[in-house]
Amino acid sequence: MKYLLLVAALFSTPTLAEQAPPLPIEQCKSQAPYGFPQTAKHGVGICRTAYVTLNDTIAKIPVWSSYTLTPNHALGCLPRSNAFSPDASLPKGSRAELVDYVGSGFDQGHMVPFGGMDWNDQVGHESFLLSNMAPQTPKNNRGIFKLVETSVRGWVVQRNHPYVIYVGPIYDQNDKTIGIDKVVVPHAFYKIAIDTITGEVAGFIFPYAGIAGTDITIVRAPISIIEKQTGIKFSYPTPATELPLNSAWPVDFGALTKAKQAECKGK
Repeated sequence: MKYLLLVAALFSTPTLAEQAPPLPIEQCKSQAPYGFPQTAKHGVGICRTAYVTLNDTIAKIPVWSSYTLTPNHALGCLPRSNAFSPDASLPKGSRAELVDYVGSGFDQGHMVPFGGMDWNDQVGHESFLLSNMAPQTPKNNRGIFKLVETSVRGWVVQRNHPYVIYVGPIYDQNDKTIGIDKVVVPHAFYKIAIDTITGEVAGFIFPYAGIAGTDITIVRAPISIIEKQTGIKFSYPTPATELPLNSAWPVDFGALTKAKQAECKGK
């Protein structure tokens, strides 16, 4: 089955030569409007149409990614392609390849999710570049991590506020690797959501193995702990208010589904 999925992805994905090159990094200031995260970790900055990332060419995963999700883009209607592809802007040997994930037991886990990038063909394809992926356990990737991704879209739509999202892996030299290219398997992941209108901020840490259940407040974490564990300094609006750890913005998932259906009806 994994082989068939890989073959399907290869036939549905633009070739490396057909990939659009990254944009000048200055054009991605709108995806990190408070400033690019700062870190001592080495990486290559990559500006895409709807997100920006710092890619670790040794670990072959992002250090951080940032994107701004607006209400008019939170309910895209493109079908999911699963067109995973190596990032042609990174040289072979400094990037993850499809074969690295085959038989590994790990998902190609989006950092910037396809949901929210499904409003434009190129934007959608760019979300499937392996420079936007890190190995995740299926339980985490398809469970609580996905639930927070969906919650972000709910917050954007139901509050009618743009959100800035920082997301990435937590990893170090002790973490194991997969594949011939030694793609690092992070021991945790983080996400920081910022309501750009109210200045409210909420942080999340997702353990490697994932957590059962649908209560996203379980994975809430202080921003200071995220910064300590990642070695990254993030920027925020002034003033910014961190939500209490036992809380999150409310979201009506049923209403979100209906809004999506209404937006995409007939498209």
